[in-house]
Amino acid sequence: MTVRELYSILNKKIPAQLSCEWDNDGLMCCPDGEREVKRVLVVLDATDEVCERAIEGGYDLILAHHPFIFKGLKTIDDGGAVAAKAIKLIRAGISVMSFHTRLDALTGGVNDTLARVLGLENIETFEGEGLPLGRVGEYSEPMSLCDFARLVKEKLGSPFVLVSDAGKVVRRVAVVGGDGKDFVSVAREVGADTYLSGRFDYHSMTDTPDTVGGGVNLIEAGHFYTEFPVCKTLCDMVAKIDGNIICDIVNGNRIKAI
Repeated sequence: MTVRELYSILNKKIPAQLSCEWDNDGLMCCPDGEREVKRVLVVLDATDEVCERAIEGGYDLILAHHPFIFKGLKTIDDGGAVAAKAIKLIRAGISVMSFHTRLDALTGGVNDTLARVLGLENIETFEGEGLPLGRVGEYSEPMSLCDFARLVKEKLGSPFVLVSDAGKVVRRVAVVGGDGKDFVSVAREVGADTYLSGRFDYHSMTDTPDTVGGGVNLIEAGHFYTEFPVCKTLCDMVAKIDGNIICDIVNGNRIKAI
């Protein structure tokens, strides 16, 4: 299967219609669309370290969640971080595909994967930016916020989580992987007592418990940790398309807790 053939199939399975208007994703770097895909490196971010690993490991394709090129490049020279990576990959004949907000919204994508890893049941979607970005589900038995925070750390591998306590027992939980600070009010509207995301701003964490009519517990578990589980989902997707393709997942998180 060639690079373009694989992208054509993935593009149908993860349609661009699910992308936010501001997003930039798809087949982001393609020096040879007819190259046969034998080895794929699956990551959240195509960092320079990941690019070097792809070159040294003889990979044909990097399959990333976050856009390899987000803002338009005005020049292609080795003095720019993104351009330098692109030049390096083009020389090696390695392509990059990114599926960003469309993978967030996709049924079975980032947020369904996150909800499943956390063990939520009766999962439903809720909209953000006019797209089905969020998920909300339930636990059969309620738990304390402290116990839920420990569960999140265990299931996601987060070194720590930040908790804003609105005094609610945890039973109905909304989730948005990555940066979910804009959907706090939506989480309340869908009846969540607790909302988990990768990142909130300071004022959301401070003021949300005091919301008139009842606040919602907030848990910030890290942008990387709430989205990384989708890499396994992407690997499984490629395996179903062509079982002969070798898929490897790299934890390329560059942000460390000390």
